[in-house]
Amino acid sequence: MPRIIAALSDIAADYDVLFCDLWGCVHDGLRAFPAAVAALQAFRAGGGTVVLVTNSPRPRADVAVQLDTIGVPRDAWDTIASSGDSARAAMFQGAVGRKVHFIGNPETDMGFFNPLKILENPVDIQIVPLAKADGIVCTGPADPLADPAVYRPEFLYAKAKGLKLLCANPDIVVDRGETREWCAGALAQLYTEMGGESLYFGKPHPPIYDLARRRTVALTGREPDPARILAIGDGIATDVLGGLGEGIDTLFITGGLAAAEFGPDVENPDQVALEAWITAAQTEPTYAIGRLR
Repeated sequence: MPRIIAALSDIAADYDVLFCDLWGCVHDGLRAFPAAVAALQAFRAGGGTVVLVTNSPRPRADVAVQLDTIGVPRDAWDTIASSGDSARAAMFQGAVGRKVHFIGNPETDMGFFNPLKILENPVDIQIVPLAKADGIVCTGPADPLADPAVYRPEFLYAKAKGLKLLCANPDIVVDRGETREWCAGALAQLYTEMGGESLYFGKPHPPIYDLARRRTVALTGREPDPARILAIGDGIATDVLGGLGEGIDTLFITGGLAAAEFGPDVENPDQVALEAWITAAQTEPTYAIGRLR
């Protein structure tokens, strides 16, 4: 069973690099968590490297701007590896064809289609209606509060055409303040259940961890020792499962998505409830803590 710790500082000396989730750990979509920010600042002050590994469908530059807006200071992190970056690289290499049907929020997610200059001979991507598409790019539902089932008619048509769906955010849900919203992962899950093929690039899948390691090397000049990397997150099926798949230790934030499962004190999870839940989930983190602090 995971060891419940009081603070990140209890184990910080054992690690050189943090692969830290954002939503539910460092902020709630509206505001930063001061204790989490302070914990990351302290880790960096002690010589550690903080890589924000996020299933955001946005490029890392856009994620950085979002963090500025909600009050996460830049001295709390070193670099960002986003699901959006990993998925964009695949898209511009032709993973779902040249003509794509876009599902997402056109007001916030169009940065996904900005040219990716690091690739040689990238595919010229065109956004087209579904009837003319070679594939689908999904950054999330247009209305995050609507039941994903509203996409069933489109998905039936897409499945019949044999279109692949590129999922830029494998998360199923996220909590924006007190409001739970659907993410791209819910749509990709539905498409897969209907018999379509969905492609994933964020946690818990390997591409985003490869990106995180490459960005760590770019900062430090050396490949990080897996035994000295700690993955932090509130998603048992994303952050923890992904860390396990990479052979790295994990710190599960119980006060995030699953907070209601571990007793009335969000800051301090009930040991018995945690053990029962972890057993049922069949995915065991190395450590657990109520909130990152």
